[in-house]
Amino acid sequence: MSDTAGTPAAPPGEIDGFAAASFSVVRDAFARNLASGEELGGSLCVIVDDEVVVDLWGGWSDPAGTVPWGADTITNTWSNSKTVTALAALQLVERGRLDLAAPVAHYWPEFAAAGKAHITVRQLLDHTAGVPAWEQPVTVSDILDQDAAAARLAAQEPWFAPGTSQSGYALVCFGHLIGEVVRRIDGRPLGRFVAEELADPLGADFWLGLPESEENRVSLVVPPPRVPRDPASRPEPGSIATRAYSGPILGARDSWTREWRAAGIGGAGGTGNARALARMNQMLAQGGLVEGTRLLSPAVVDAVFAHPTDSTDLVLRLPLRFGLGWALPHPVSTPWLPGDHRIAFWGGWGGSLVICDLDRRMTFAYVMNRMAASVIGSDRSIDYVTRAYAALA
Repeated sequence: MSDTAGTPAAPPGEIDGFAAASFSVVRDAFARNLASGEELGGSLCVIVDDEVVVDLWGGWSDPAGTVPWGADTITNTWSNSKTVTALAALQLVERGRLDLAAPVAHYWPEFAAAGKAHITVRQLLDHTAGVPAWEQPVTVSDILDQDAAAARLAAQEPWFAPGTSQSGYALVCFGHLIGEVVRRIDGRPLGRFVAEELADPLGADFWLGLPESEENRVSLVVPPPRVPRDPASRPEPGSIATRAYSGPILGARDSWTREWRAAGIGGAGGTGNARALARMNQMLAQGGLVEGTRLLSPAVVDAVFAHPTDSTDLVLRLPLRFGLGWALPHPVSTPWLPGDHRIAFWGGWGGSLVICDLDRRMTFAYVMNRMAASVIGSDRSIDYVTRAYAALA
């Protein structure tokens, strides 16, 4: 499925790929961050309409600086994986097999347990279902068995009242929830559905369940630095945020294992690079039309934006607006995104980022291995985004 396998790696520590002349400011920022050591290794891709105007990669694939980040280097994309999981759900909506307004239990009867009979598919996608994580005790090993982990979610009670504009971000279990709905409808596990219906047809080097044969291309993420925190800013014991972040406690090094990459966790365990994420999210950014082929109808695209949440999220504790599978700009939490554009975006832990700007028909993606201490964007990714918008203007 790799669309660039065999391309020579960049010279050690340097940039390879290309950027259109008007986007040279993005290349300059990436080069500066690599030279200063702010970046270890990573990739950037920008598509406008059907034209790739930025496709850059460079730096190092390993912390020791011995293996260059190449054209086909891939890494864990954390929560950017959710955008691909959401695209899988939208494909089923497009085909008339999934109704956003239907109860989840219509497709997954066991989910009706413990007061969840009326939770809808829409509420899973916009994080208002009240199921942001697993009840404890739960370990990372427990969630790698996706069938068993989905069954645990089906059996537990909601943590807050579903069906309002109040969101509680499904940190990791988003992929288990949506993935089980996909499996119940289609019969294929989420990773196989994504491979056969999205990644392969689009030529995108993205995996939910990485084959062992691709392991030699993986760059392990470098955990974010520890940042001293004011004790007063920590969520209170027993709060939804505390329960979510400890259900299970997930560290960056958990993504280093073969077991993690093979599992293909749809909420946080995708493996790919910026080119792959941009190629797939291009489907939404261009209103469902990619290279003359309509992949999503205008009605399905509009549904992503139709009924956004607007609350201080109970898990992330930030003011956020969630559409279906992506967030929408918020003047407080994302002032670096244009508020007057129809934009859907999301980020991965450590600073990776995907943006679908439907008004500009632009897709932006950034994936790296040196994680920052942030959840939605980082100083680096915000700088690249700002420069990309300046280039468009």
